Amino acid sequence: MSFQADEIMHQVSKGVMMIAIGIDISKKKFDIAVCCNNGKVLHKVFDNTPTGHQALLPWLEKRDVCVDQIHACMEATSTYYEALAEYLHQSGCRVSVINPLQIKAFGQAQLDRQKTDRADALRIAQYCAQQQPPAWQPPAPEIRYLQRLLARLEAVNQMQVQEKNRQYEANGEIEASIERVLTKLNEEEKALEKQIDTHIDRHPDLRDKQTLLKTIDGVGPKLSAYFLAWVPMDRLTTVREAVAFIGLSPAQRESGSSVRGRPRTCKMGHGRLRKMLYMPALSAMRCNLAAEQVATRLRQSGKTGKVVVVAIMRKMVHWMFAVLKSSQPFNVQLALAK
Repeated sequence: MSFQADEIMHQVSKGVMMIAIGIDISKKKFDIAVCCNNGKVLHKVFDNTPTGHQALLPWLEKRDVCVDQIHACMEATSTYYEALAEYLHQSGCRVSVINPLQIKAFGQAQLDRQKTDRADALRIAQYCAQQQPPAWQPPAPEIRYLQRLLARLEAVNQMQVQEKNRQYEANGEIEASIERVLTKLNEEEKALEKQIDTHIDRHPDLRDKQTLLKTIDGVGPKLSAYFLAWVPMDRLTTVREAVAFIGLSPAQRESGSSVRGRPRTCKMGHGRLRKMLYMPALSAMRCNLAAEQVATRLRQSGKTGKVVVVAIMRKMVHWMFAVLKSSQPFNVQLALAK
């Protein structure tokens, strides 16, 4: 991969020369690529630990890269990026966290043929310089803790499914062992659900928002907690952005006179939320008059069951977004009138 130094550096307001730094991060280490003012590209590998994070800025300062010049860009890789992004943000750096699919598509557009940590860091730096992505803002501490609780609950639920699958071919002492493990996992599930409820009740803002969300028939404690944890309402200005964020936007496949693919749901979004919306949508079609009206109209127009469910999922995002933005409870009569 090759590119000019001026593609890595760009101007921002206040006349400060920003230097794009690409960071390819993994569980144990992170690689950085920096283009200095003299045109040289620097590479360095650090441990993905607090000590490694604290070593990054002094290393850059020794090479005449000041904090107010840094625009650090990294991929949202699992949770590996969070500690480093938080550290750089608190240190005064401009930080951007990018969807890995965007970096992959950018590399394909550049006809990149290398796939190494060093090359990936350089590619991220190039993307940062050319696209100038928006600055990342860390979630509030109470939101981050809620995310951790929900992630742990997911992990426990997955272990429950694994143990239940093992029951089909188990007998004797093995079956008894599985039963003991399932008992412990069920206890842990209930404990985590109680912790989530307690955490939300402890924070008035979260509690009030969950109360608003639960005024929508079909939205329960779990879905409302997921929506509060993962949907960045402070960064989303329209409901279309929220729908796209979750990955429920329709994707058309039409080109010329020969390509006429069936419309599908674009799944480039938050898979956790999309999965969590499915069962509440089924429930809403039975207990929510507005959802029932939408479902009936779609069935009468010939839409299949899956299309109807996805449409209700999308509608529920509209309603949840609206009650949080307006700070008003759900009005089913208003929803029926639309």
